[in-house]
Amino acid sequence: MSANRVGCAVAGMSRRHAIGLACAVCCTACSRVHTNDAPTITFTRIPKADAGGSARHDIIEGRVTGASASQKVVLYAKREKWWVQPLVDQPITTVRPNFTWTNATHLGSEYAALLVRDGYRPEEFLDSLPHPDQNVLAVAVVPGGAKAPSPVVEFSGYEWRLRDAPSGRGGRNVYSPSNIRIDEKGAMHLYISRTEEDWSCAEASMVRNLGFGTYEFAVRGLESLEPAAAFSMFTFDYAGGTHNNREMDIEISRWGDPANPKNAQYVIQPYYVAANVHQFRVPAGLLTFSLGWERDRAVFRTKRGSVTVAEHVVTAGVPSPGIESMRVALYIYRRSEVKLQHPMEVVVERFTYFP
Repeated sequence: MSANRVGCAVAGMSRRHAIGLACAVCCTACSRVHTNDAPTITFTRIPKADAGGSARHDIIEGRVTGASASQKVVLYAKREKWWVQPLVDQPITTVRPNFTWTNATHLGSEYAALLVRDGYRPEEFLDSLPHPDQNVLAVAVVPGGAKAPSPVVEFSGYEWRLRDAPSGRGGRNVYSPSNIRIDEKGAMHLYISRTEEDWSCAEASMVRNLGFGTYEFAVRGLESLEPAAAFSMFTFDYAGGTHNNREMDIEISRWGDPANPKNAQYVIQPYYVAANVHQFRVPAGLLTFSLGWERDRAVFRTKRGSVTVAEHVVTAGVPSPGIESMRVALYIYRRSEVKLQHPMEVVVERFTYFP
């Protein structure tokens, strides 16, 4: 595929660490077609190549230059044809005020990003990519990487991506893949560990979306959490911004208050709607948390052995499936008046999904 045909092209990249080179090549190719002040689009995070990867997904990111606030990004992944990403009914990726963009994508052999005018209606699939014109302002293409851009581990029969980028969950926290370990029995250990300057946290997200069904986690070590620490099991979808990121949470924390008698909650986002939050108390020991996700209904349940500790049913505001991933995270609640004092550990003994 030539640079002249697609506006921007990147080829011959053998490793995902060559992102900077890919972007530079892309911009060079753009300059052959556009004038110097024409918009350009580049990639800063490239998923691995997987031509049969429609069941798997990853995060894709990039940046635009010379764009206006009203312009959007349309993503495609190539699996024989170019398929719009991440979802047919959600084909638009928003450009942030700092002109970066992020979304999820199903895996493919190549990835394409189109900078388009507001109102552009992308096709579900294409045999070939469009030329830049009055509606498609820039096009970038990149082959998938030889490796996934973030480390991946296997846990309970599924692949989980380990977070290596900062997050605003709980306030700004940094994350390190070294804070997650799978032990010889197959349990996942998540840590908050000291760094030279502060702390680093842990998050793992499944690399595929499972949709409706029951998600179950067996967890121990929660009684040792300090008031400033939080452990969450939750769904999240980068593509679901208009659906509150399809986020449903089971969260264990005192949110910075040592006297808080309720150290757990179930949440359907947005959390600031009072009816969307159900708080309760969990005891020490091995606990089983479950989320039964049905059409227009979510059933949250916590058990210790055969005893039900808490249960809550939600029938309003329950999202429909998209390209969400199930995630687990151990992080710091930064607005806590009582700061974290010691490293933390939580162990997820197993995860089970029942369709």
